Amino acid sequence: MSLMQRLDKEKKLPEGVERPASDKKSETAERSERTERLISHLNNKPPDISRQMKNRVQEILMKEVEPELLDRSDEPEIQEKLQEKISEVALFILENEHPTMNRTERQRIISEICDEVLGFGPINSLLLDPTVSEVMVNSPNQVYVERKGKLEKTAIHFRDNEHVLHIIEKIVAPIGRRIDESSPMVDARLPDGSRVNAIIPPLALKGPSITIRKFSREPFMVNDLINFGTLTPEMAKFLEACVRVKLNVVVSGGTGSGKTTTLNVLSSFIPSDERIVTIEDAAELQLRQDHVVSLETRPPNVEGKGAIHMRDLVRNSLRMRPDRIVVGEVRGGEALDMLQAMNTGHDGSITTGHANSPRDMISRLETMVLMAGMELPAKAIREQIASAINLIVQQNRLRDGSRKIINITEVQGMEGDTIVLQDIFVFEQKGIDDNGKIIGRLKASGIRPKFYDLFERSGIHLPPDLFSVY
Repeated sequence: MSLMQRLDKEKKLPEGVERPASDKKSETAERSERTERLISHLNNKPPDISRQMKNRVQEILMKEVEPELLDRSDEPEIQEKLQEKISEVALFILENEHPTMNRTERQRIISEICDEVLGFGPINSLLLDPTVSEVMVNSPNQVYVERKGKLEKTAIHFRDNEHVLHIIEKIVAPIGRRIDESSPMVDARLPDGSRVNAIIPPLALKGPSITIRKFSREPFMVNDLINFGTLTPEMAKFLEACVRVKLNVVVSGGTGSGKTTTLNVLSSFIPSDERIVTIEDAAELQLRQDHVVSLETRPPNVEGKGAIHMRDLVRNSLRMRPDRIVVGEVRGGEALDMLQAMNTGHDGSITTGHANSPRDMISRLETMVLMAGMELPAKAIREQIASAINLIVQQNRLRDGSRKIINITEVQGMEGDTIVLQDIFVFEQKGIDDNGKIIGRLKASGIRPKFYDLFERSGIHLPPDLFSVY
């Protein structure tokens, strides 16, 4: 008997004939429906049709669809088949049980059910929207997005706190992370690599909160950043040359300034015949090369044991015969291990860090080295930094929402107790137009870097006027 025939039979059983025990709803499900109808009656509100429908559709899917298919629901082909099945079942139930419902409302409910079963609930449409770069759930009734660098409040809402928690669980469970009262914060990622942070009560006072920073399904290339105005073609040529001659580069900037995107673009300049080891808290880098080993930290288990930190992975990567080490972000004692690696033959390493300027990045590196627990003199730490780091790329998100590389700075060495920095390219702001857009230009400082001869020796010939002021 087909699925539709069974549903039809279930609806039209003759009087005095009981349903087979296998087809009866569980007492818990019946009690839940009765409670929901009672609450809706007391509140003078109609029952939540989409919620009832979702529960019924899920029950039918569990019976009708092979468990292996449900486990592979993130695959495009399987997802398309499941979506057709869900739409078919939901439409049949709606036509029989809610015949007066108009077509638009039916399609809305079917879309919500598909998002809930196959996607990430109410925010699924935002995650599929290419104009949205960030999704922020502050509480069940307050969802914001970022478009073109500006925040906007949406009309999307969740049913309640439990609904938000369900979506968080759906995100973190597949990658082996957990979130509960003993561990109320979690960093995770979506299947496409988008970065997710979630925090729940008692730490989040308004209810569970989710922050998702989306990444493009197709990684941005250097031409994309040039079109966005993040950098100029001259800066792109210079950075490509720096990566190819294996200079050690730090990309610094504030939260949401585009550091990871720039790190992805810099990594794309690495030759395809080199072995790359990436180290991240939550894997989000999108490298196009084939010879890539991706490592990810691990949080402690329920007993508080088994955590693998960034420092452990950096040390381990040194035994993996890497040509390049790419660290998603240094924020603690792993900075010391990273500097040690850069100073002991692992040239061409790239990493990111939070800082407001190249000089601040140097100061932060000093602080992070001290966080490793080593009692080193300040001068010894600075000598390590000056010897290890060749270039700092400073990226900022400006007030109009645009993201720009505002400094490309060479680390020239030590003078006394001070690390000497020299800007190679800078962003010069001239004002703000009537629409609030910042007016300015990216330009060379007119000074050629000390490592310029390294380009010539490596067979990379940059135009002589690349560093000229224009």
